[in-house]
Amino acid sequence: MREEVQERINTTMAAHLKKRVYEEFSKVSQQVTLEEAPTKKLRLTKPSKSAALHIDLCKASNPTDALQYLLSFARKPVEAESVEGVVRILLEHYYKESDNSVRLKIASLLGLLSKTQGFAPDCIVDDAINILNNEKSHQVLAQLLDTLLIIGTQLPDKTAVIQRLIDVACKHLSSTYFGVRNKCLQLLGCLGTVDKPLSKETDAVPGAQTLPVRDVQSLISDYFQDQDPRVRTAAIKAMLQLHERGMKIQQTIYNQACKLLSDDYEQVRSAAVQMVWVLSQLYPESIVPIPSINEEIRLVDDSFGKICHMVSDGSWVVRVQAAKLLGSMHQVSPHFLEQTLDKKLMSDLRRKRTAHERAKELYASGEFSSGRRWADDAPKEKVDTTGVNLIDSGACGAFVHGLEDEMYEVRIAAVEALCSLAQSSSSFAEKCLDFLVDMFNDEIEEVRLQSIHVLRQISTHITLREDQLDTVLAVLEDSSRDIREALHELLCYTNVSTKECIQLALLELLKNLTKYPTDRNSVWKCLKFLGSRHPTLVLPIVPELLSTHPYFDTPEPDMDDPAYIAVLVLVFNAAQSCPTMPALFSDHTFRHYAYLRDSLSHLVPHLRLPGRKQTAISGLEASGVGSGSLNSAQNFLQDSLVRVSALQNLETPGAQDLLEFTIRDLQRLGELQTELAGSADFCATYLRCQLLLTKALQEKLWTMAVPLCLKQNAKVSTAARQILDETYKLEFLYSGLETQQIATIHNVRLQAKALQLILTARSKRGVDRVLSICEKFLQDVESFQRLFMTELPHFQDSFVEKLLELMPRLTACKPHDLVKIFQTTLRQSRFIHLKLPEQIHRASATIIEPTGESDNALRFTSGLVVALDIDATLEHVQDPQTTVKVQVLYPDGQSHIIHPKPGDFRTPGPGRVRLITQVYLSHSAWTEPCQIEVRLLLAYSTSSCKLNVSKPVWNESMDGLPTNESSIEGTIHLSKPVKVFIMPKPARR
Repeated sequence: MREEVQERINTTMAAHLKKRVYEEFSKVSQQVTLEEAPTKKLRLTKPSKSAALHIDLCKASNPTDALQYLLSFARKPVEAESVEGVVRILLEHYYKESDNSVRLKIASLLGLLSKTQGFAPDCIVDDAINILNNEKSHQVLAQLLDTLLIIGTQLPDKTAVIQRLIDVACKHLSSTYFGVRNKCLQLLGCLGTVDKPLSKETDAVPGAQTLPVRDVQSLISDYFQDQDPRVRTAAIKAMLQLHERGMKIQQTIYNQACKLLSDDYEQVRSAAVQMVWVLSQLYPESIVPIPSINEEIRLVDDSFGKICHMVSDGSWVVRVQAAKLLGSMHQVSPHFLEQTLDKKLMSDLRRKRTAHERAKELYASGEFSSGRRWADDAPKEKVDTTGVNLIDSGACGAFVHGLEDEMYEVRIAAVEALCSLAQSSSSFAEKCLDFLVDMFNDEIEEVRLQSIHVLRQISTHITLREDQLDTVLAVLEDSSRDIREALHELLCYTNVSTKECIQLALLELLKNLTKYPTDRNSVWKCLKFLGSRHPTLVLPIVPELLSTHPYFDTPEPDMDDPAYIAVLVLVFNAAQSCPTMPALFSDHTFRHYAYLRDSLSHLVPHLRLPGRKQTAISGLEASGVGSGSLNSAQNFLQDSLVRVSALQNLETPGAQDLLEFTIRDLQRLGELQTELAGSADFCATYLRCQLLLTKALQEKLWTMAVPLCLKQNAKVSTAARQILDETYKLEFLYSGLETQQIATIHNVRLQAKALQLILTARSKRGVDRVLSICEKFLQDVESFQRLFMTELPHFQDSFVEKLLELMPRLTACKPHDLVKIFQTTLRQSRFIHLKLPEQIHRASATIIEPTGESDNALRFTSGLVVALDIDATLEHVQDPQTTVKVQVLYPDGQSHIIHPKPGDFRTPGPGRVRLITQVYLSHSAWTEPCQIEVRLLLAYSTSSCKLNVSKPVWNESMDGLPTNESSIEGTIHLSKPVKVFIMPKPARR
C-alpha cells in the first residue's frame, strides 16, 4: 500500500515537472519568435501600369481586342510616375499597329496622359512629331495635331517647342481634309505669337521655293475664304483666340469679317458677328468708307449697323448672339442708336441734305422750280437702294424686330440689350420705355419677368405716364407670384407723373391685396417706397384716402383691415418729407400711427408730429442720433476696436468690464445702423468668445483637486462648447471675410478645443481616449499651419504660434505631459486683435409665412400628411440651394430636417433670395392641438470650404454627382422659430 502511494506521488510530481518544463519552453520559443519577427521585412510595391498595358496589348489577337483593352485602360487613373512608361508602351504599339481606329485611340490617350499633373510632356514631342509626319490617315493626323495642341498648352514657356509645333501646323495647313486644317488653325490660334514671323512651307519636291515670310494673322485670314464652312469657322475662332490671348487684331481683317456675315452657313455667320464686334471695340473711332457713295463713317457705327442687320438672320442662334452683342456697344452715335427703334427707313437709305445745302445747289444752277411741270425738282440721279446704304436697312427697327421675334430667347436677349444701352443714355431710355412696357404682355412668363427686371434697372432715367402705368399695373392680375412681386419691386423704384397715377397704383395694389392675400408684405413695402418718392403727389389726395371731412366726423376704420394699413403706410411715408400733411390727419389717425409705429416699425417712419409726445420713440432716436451719419458710426466702431486692442492681458483688473461694455455698445450700434450691423455683430461675437475663454481660465477648477471640481468642470465645459459654436457662426454666418479673419477664428477654435481636451483629461479615466483626442488636436494644429502659412506672422505670441514652436516636442510627449503643456500655453497666450475688412454682411432669414399668429390648428388624419407653405426671405446667404434647410420640431422632441428643391429659391434682387416651398408634416394622433416650431438652418462643412482640391484628369465622369450629405458637419440657426398649431386626428374606422 505504501509503495502504491509513493509511486502515485512520483507519477504526479513527474507530470507537474513535465508541465513546468513545457511552459518554460513555450515562453522561450515565444520570445525567440518575437525577437525574430522584426527581422522579416515586407516590401510593398504597386503593380506597374506599363507592364499591365504591355501584357494586355500583346494578348490582343486583332484590332478589336486591342481597342477594347485601350478603352478599359482609359477608365483607370494613372499615377504621374507611371505616365512615362505607359507613353513608351503606347508609342511602341503605335509603330506596329496598322489599324486606323487603334492608332486614333492611342493618339487620344497620349493627349490625355499629357494632362497628368507632375508629368513633363516635352519628352514625347519628338516622337509625336515623328509619327505625325509619317501618318497617312487624315482622322489620325487630326487627332495627333490635337495631342500636339494639348502638349503645347502644357508647355507655354518652352519657346523652342512652341515654334516646332507652329511649323508643323503651317506645314499641314495645305491638307485636303477639313479636320486637319481645323486643328492646324486651332493650334495657330492657341500657340501663335507675334514675335516671330511664319513661313508656310510646301510639300513639293526638293528645290521648291518657300512662300514669303508672313505673320500669323494674315496666314489665318487666308482661310476665311476656304471652301469648307467648318474651316472658315475654325479660322475665325482661331483669330478670336489670338485676341483672347492679348494679341491685337489688325483692322484690315474688318472687311473680310463683314463679307462673312452673309455666309450661307450658320456657324460661320455666328463667328463672324463675334469678330465684327471685337474689331468695333478695338478700333471704334476709325473711319471706314461707305460703298457706292462718297461718304465715310465711324467703324463702331458701321459695325453696329451690320450687327443690327443680323438680328433679322434666318438662324435664331445668330439672332440671339447679335442682340446680346448690341447691348455692349455703348460708343455708338445717338442717331444710329435711336434708329433701331424706328422701322421706317432713313430717307430712302440716303443722307438727308440740309436746307442750306439744297438752297446753295439751286442758287448755283441759276433756276428755281416753277411748279408748272410735275416733279421738276426731283433728284436728277437714279437711286439704287441696294447699294446706297448709309446704314444697313437691318438697323432700322432692329430692336423692334428683336422684341417681336418668334423665339423667346431672342426677345429676352433684345430686352437685356435695351437695358444695357438705356443705362448709359437717358434719352434712349425714354424712347425705349414704350417698347419695354409692351413686353409686359408677352406670352412667355420668363420674358415678362425679365422685362420687369430691366425696367427696374433703368427706373432712375424714366417717369411713367398714366397710360404706361395702366399697362404696367395690368400685370398684377398675373397668377405667377414671381411676376407680381417683381412688379412690386419695380413700383418701389419708379417715378410717376401725376396724382392720378398714385390713385391708380393704389387702387390696383388694393385689388391685388384682396385677390392674393399672401402678397400683403410685398404690397405694404411697395406702398412705403411709393409714398416716400411722391410726397407732393400724395398730399392733394390725403383727405380722400383717409375719408376725412372738414365739418363732419367720419367713422374710425378697422385697424385689422390690411387695405387700411396699406393706405396708412402710403400716407405716413409721404408725410415724412411733407410737414404740412399731419394737419390733415384726424385724431384716430394719430392713434393708429402710434400703433403701427410700434408694430410695423420697418414700414412706418418716425414723424415729428406737432404737439404730440414722442412716447413710442426713444430719446436717442428722437434726437436724430440713431439715424446719424454712416461715417460717425464707422468711427465709433473703429474707436471701440482700438480701445480693446490696447489690452495686452485680459486678466488685468477692469479688462473684462471693458470687454463687456464694448460688446454691449457694438450690439446697440448694429441695431441702430443697419449698414454696419454685420461688422458690429461680428466684432461683438469675437469679443464674447475672448471673454468666455478668459473667464473659463480664471475658474477655481485649475487649483482644485479633480474630485472637488465637478460643478466648475460643467461650467467650463459649457463655456468651451459655446465658444466652439460661436466660432462656427463667425466663419460661416458672415460673408466678406478675408484670410486673416478666418485664421483668427481658427485660432480661437483651437483654444476652445484645447480647453475641452484638458477637461476630458481631468474628468475621465483611460489613457487611450486621451491619446486619441491629443492626436486629433495635433492634426488640427498641423492643418492650421498648412492652411494659413502666409498669415502666421500676424500671430506672434499667440496660442497657435506657441504650439507650432513646440510641435517637435509635442509629438514625442505622453498624454499627461501634453495636457500640462496645453494648460500652460493657454494661460500665457496673447489676445489677438481683430482687423476688420471693408464690408462684412451677416446672413439672416425671416419667415414671412406662416406668421405664427393664427390659433386655428391645421387638422389632418394621423398617418397622412399635410402641406405647410413656407415663405421666407434670405439676406447675404452664400450658395443657399445647398446650405439652407428647414427644421420642424415636434412637441415630443422629434426633429425633421427638410431640404428644399433648387427651384424653390428665387433671386428678386442682389444679395437677396426668396424661398417659397412646402413642408409636409405627419405625426401620430394627438389628444389636443399642439404647437410645432419651424425655423431655417444653415448647414456648414469645414472640410469642403477651405481646401481647393484639384480634380484628376481621368475622373471626368464624376462631375454631375450630387454633394454628399454626410459631409455636413453641423447647422446654425438662421431664423427665429415660428410656432404653428397642428392637430393630427385619429383615423376613422
